[in-house]
Amino acid sequence: MAREAPNWDGLLKWSLAHSDGTNSSRNLSEEDRRWFMEAMQAQTVDVVQRMKEITLVMKTPEEVLESQGVTPQDIGDMLDELQEHVESIDMANDLHSIGGLVPLLAYLGNPHANIRAKAAEVVSTIVQNNPKSQQLVMEANGLEPLLLNFASDPDVVVRTKALGAISSLIRHNEPGVAAFRLANGYASLRDALGSENPRFQRKALNLIQYLLGENHSDHDIVTELGFRRNFMHLASSEDADVREAALRGLLQLEQYKSDKPENSSSSKEEEDKLKQVLQERIKGINEMSAEDLGAAKEERQLVDSLWNTCHDEPSPLRENGLLVLPGEDAVGPPPDVAGPHFEPPLRAWAAANRNQDTKASSEKKDTPPLLLGPGPSGGN
Repeated sequence: MAREAPNWDGLLKWSLAHSDGTNSSRNLSEEDRRWFMEAMQAQTVDVVQRMKEITLVMKTPEEVLESQGVTPQDIGDMLDELQEHVESIDMANDLHSIGGLVPLLAYLGNPHANIRAKAAEVVSTIVQNNPKSQQLVMEANGLEPLLLNFASDPDVVVRTKALGAISSLIRHNEPGVAAFRLANGYASLRDALGSENPRFQRKALNLIQYLLGENHSDHDIVTELGFRRNFMHLASSEDADVREAALRGLLQLEQYKSDKPENSSSSKEEEDKLKQVLQERIKGINEMSAEDLGAAKEERQLVDSLWNTCHDEPSPLRENGLLVLPGEDAVGPPPDVAGPHFEPPLRAWAAANRNQDTKASSEKKDTPPLLLGPGPSGGN
């Protein structure tokens, strides 16, 4: 069911064969004109019509599709095509108007893991930095099957894709964040941190970091649920991205504890464990090659910031000259590690502009305002 690529080579050869390189245009014979128009029309895809056709297939009962020889792989290819179409915000919003959103969400409960995973990918693309589609998916109760797959699907790929879709759906979406909390989403995030899959762990850590940055009161939730121990464990991960994200989470918790000690508490055992974790990371950084040190710039900054926050003194990295290497700029605040994972290639600029406009006002409150920009007034 996948589409054939346009025959660009054939059209290019035809164009070169009918151009001498000097004239801007030439008279075509009727036969040549007809051939060219037919070739171009054959490669022109009516996107809305294709989405309607895909919607019709998604609405067709599985047993009917099977009787016609349509396989789960065919459905997966079809969803790949749909994902390409909905990368356009207009097409993403049109999917609901042509009746395709509800059957797409139904695919989240399909018996085939690859279809569940593909459906979550399409949902993620639809709602990324798209307040209108976020609202439509919420109104269609799309968060519920995503949470179910995230929390309990037997396939870790499906769980990971569902988490990615949830992250896109609730980002800058206050009702979505509230629904996530009410559905015990933080407990599912804690379970995800216990996974052995680094990609799944990274996505969970990145969402946690985003949520903590949006609402300071969530620090109390993650502390009560024991996330601090999870972060300390993952700070020694062999995966550099997991390690950095876990260190970032620890830094957020420690900075919050310093700012509001009345809302935070930790045992001496936990404090000793954190010091041990930092000492191990410092030892590991000291043993890195010059190349690895360059790649671990962010980790070095995070470890130093954590040490300074916890002990109110420069870290051994700074004393040993390993915080800023020759040729590196002076160290500032540790850079954002979560934001890039949420930014789709076609829509990142929208979120960036929206965040820039609202940055000043959001910093004044513990619970920041909804950062959406233009969108339906009654939605996200």
